[in-house]
Amino acid sequence: MRVVSSYDPQDVTFLLKDITAAKLEKSNEAREQAIQSGTHYSEMLPIEYHPSEAYWTLYEQSLARYKKDVAVAVGVVAELLLQEKGNDLTLVSLVRAGTPIGILIKRYLQQKEVHVAHYSISIIRGKGIDTNALQYILQHHADKSLVFVDGWTGKGAITQQLREAIAAFNRVHGTAISDELAVLADPAECATYYGTRKDFLIPSSCLNSVVSGLVSRSVLNDELIGPHDFHGAKVYHELADQDVSVNYIETIVKQFDQVQDATAHQLAAILQSERAITWAGMQDIKNIQRTFGIEDHHLVKPGVGETTRVLLRRVPWKILVKDLQDESLAHIFQLAEERGVQVEQYDAMNYACCGIIRPLV
Repeated sequence: MRVVSSYDPQDVTFLLKDITAAKLEKSNEAREQAIQSGTHYSEMLPIEYHPSEAYWTLYEQSLARYKKDVAVAVGVVAELLLQEKGNDLTLVSLVRAGTPIGILIKRYLQQKEVHVAHYSISIIRGKGIDTNALQYILQHHADKSLVFVDGWTGKGAITQQLREAIAAFNRVHGTAISDELAVLADPAECATYYGTRKDFLIPSSCLNSVVSGLVSRSVLNDELIGPHDFHGAKVYHELADQDVSVNYIETIVKQFDQVQDATAHQLAAILQSERAITWAGMQDIKNIQRTFGIEDHHLVKPGVGETTRVLLRRVPWKILVKDLQDESLAHIFQLAEERGVQVEQYDAMNYACCGIIRPLV
């Protein structure tokens, strides 16, 4: 059985096996110990973080503050896709962070009378993309129409994973799928289509399943996922009373008409820029590794979205911020305070902040 989320089925089709009954959750500490001891992160799930009242307030304030920025970035990406790839598009968002972004792009295109299909599928660092899901999509859509969508780029690990996975898939199947990625924010400078290269807060990064259709992270576990199955995910029906997934989408969609001029201005600036893929974020990571004596680059998670994930799902050692007075990082400071994590100023990076995971082994 496929996952049925709390989103409108017209907005997205999840190509994920429903494994809701499975007991896969482990504490952040237990997961961290397992991951750093060699267990793959995709074989288990974090316990869903229940935000405090103060954190919920911060999420709502962040959404109010950044809804226009998100709407502009969505519009810029959608317009870039129309100009450079045409109307024959099939959106393929990457679970989970890509899903609300894919829905927003689809909704923006609908307002321009361009109707596209939107699927959400799994890609897992170190294991690859769900090839069964790709084959399913290709039964219904042309290979050249596919566009992959994510929320943002961290240091570029998923971008690199996508490139490798699509190259391998094309070799095996004789297809011509593009590995180009579309994101709202590309501070790592490794995406083809982006709304900005500024590291800014995308409010959906603040929460987990309750802003993602109640769907968990994707799972690839040999005990649950057979060779012909889609990758798996759970649906947290018990969190329905906290679900803001549809509200988040509708809040951003209402901004589209109000930000037309800003969208046109930002689009023009991006079209006039070089848009080179430089992988600049990786140099920041290497510098941070040297400065703080970190051997494993997987323990360094740059960017607002990734830092939020570290605080919600992992065992943080410290949080680096470019500016300790940056009001846009209020949710980072709140989470760090709640979890007793040190926040340190470090301005030698392009990112607004960076989460560093505590080495346990």
